[in-house]
Amino acid sequence: MSGQSALVLGATGATGKHLLKELISSNHFTKIGEYGRRVTPQSQIPATNKLEQKVVDFETINRTAFQNDRWDVIFITLGTTRGNAGSAAAFEKIDREYVLNAARAAKSDDPSHEQRVVYLSSGGANPSSHFLYFKSKGLTEEGLASLGYELIAFRPGFLAQADRQGTSRPIAETILNPLMSMLGSVWSGALIPVAQLAKSMRTAGELGSSGIPANLKTHISKNGAVYTVIDNNPAVKLASSTTQ
Repeated sequence: MSGQSALVLGATGATGKHLLKELISSNHFTKIGEYGRRVTPQSQIPATNKLEQKVVDFETINRTAFQNDRWDVIFITLGTTRGNAGSAAAFEKIDREYVLNAARAAKSDDPSHEQRVVYLSSGGANPSSHFLYFKSKGLTEEGLASLGYELIAFRPGFLAQADRQGTSRPIAETILNPLMSMLGSVWSGALIPVAQLAKSMRTAGELGSSGIPANLKTHISKNGAVYTVIDNNPAVKLASSTTQ
């Protein structure tokens, strides 16, 4: 269905900044919202009259932040690292609590309003993982699915060409960047450029789970949560499809 509205949470991040531009250029979405603790300067995005920007406090976010809006597709690229957060507790608050609270606030009161969430998770996401990052992503996926959304979770590999201005680059990313770049030249499942990931997310938001080719998605049913997962290689392929 064309003429839909799209909300982006986390549009100033490495992937989110590319996603915002993808949505602005999309003929499918006629209204776009960018909500965040800060918003993108007008000088950094294409001129458009369909973008609404709003500064919100994720610490206290509630329904009032969304009371006048009706969003059909909600894109979430909000997240952080433990290093940037400062502690494990702060990381989980930003990476999971903020995400779930914002998604809960954006949920429509109209039961007939079908809403979709496209969430940037991570390869290795698993609610039972012993690693904090992967565990948080897995728990967030299940939490979003439990809210009643049609959920599409992206689990990319290494994010290539990521511009992380204003945040420190994870140590592992700094060390592995040359190696992953070489590996990516022979194995498409190893990495994905952030611009390509953004295009794939935009495409998934337009198509919905039912419209994504069967060979590019995996259905998850676990702990009462049912949703769609798109791994790295399928994300690369989906970005090559044309929906406009």
